[in-house]
Amino acid sequence: MGTLEGKVVIVTGSGSGIGRATAQRVAHEGASVVVADINLAGAEETVALILAEGGAAIAQQADVADESSARAMVEAAVREYGRLDGLHNNAANVFVVPRDTDIVSMDIEVWDASMATNVRGPMLGCKYAIPEMLKVGGGSIVNTSSNAGQMGDLLRVAYGVSKAGVDSLTRYVATMYGKQGVRCNAISPGVVATPALVNNVSQAELDMFEAHHLTPYMGLPEDIAAVVVFLLGADSRFITGQVINVDGGMLAHTPLYQQMRSAMEA
Repeated sequence: MGTLEGKVVIVTGSGSGIGRATAQRVAHEGASVVVADINLAGAEETVALILAEGGAAIAQQADVADESSARAMVEAAVREYGRLDGLHNNAANVFVVPRDTDIVSMDIEVWDASMATNVRGPMLGCKYAIPEMLKVGGGSIVNTSSNAGQMGDLLRVAYGVSKAGVDSLTRYVATMYGKQGVRCNAISPGVVATPALVNNVSQAELDMFEAHHLTPYMGLPEDIAAVVVFLLGADSRFITGQVINVDGGMLAHTPLYQQMRSAMEA
């Protein structure tokens, strides 16, 4: 039996990348999965992969920033499988990232769009998932944050601030509903070699990212999925309210790490 046998889990933003890898891993561990994504075709592709591996899953088109859509997503899970035990709030607005520059130059619509999907989306997921979890004695929520929420950068200010909001939301949900059996944690990925990253970033940039990892390799979507599954399952029953960095040590070292390492190896 898998670690999530008999559970029902929603994974948002699971039409590709980290979300897809997580939905597949969740299904492999025995859960029935609602594969939710604004891109229905991508969600259906993920479902096909899960079904081909003998898992159980349905596709649900969902705009997590829209309240009626978020509610319908949760209702679909309960209607299809009769309960809800887990929620992975993974969806983020990647479409505005190229326009997410600095505070002075950024269009306000980029800020609003980032906050709507990246912060309101997880909040709405929690809003409608928690009552269903309480009906079955509790559950586990895992939010996808980012290293960008814990440090400053020269670009992507809206994205970074939105992910800091996710970290705070995680602690509030954990505090408000912990005694009722609902746990809430966040995972904070660093630079992960998703297909979208590899296909749109130069090799020079990839090499720069890899140089700042403490591991001898960059992370893969499957590395993130493994931690999400752990946090959804009973083995993590005493962990809640935490933001867990899954970043190959990106935030663990001095900012001078790469320069010092290069000097020592010279």
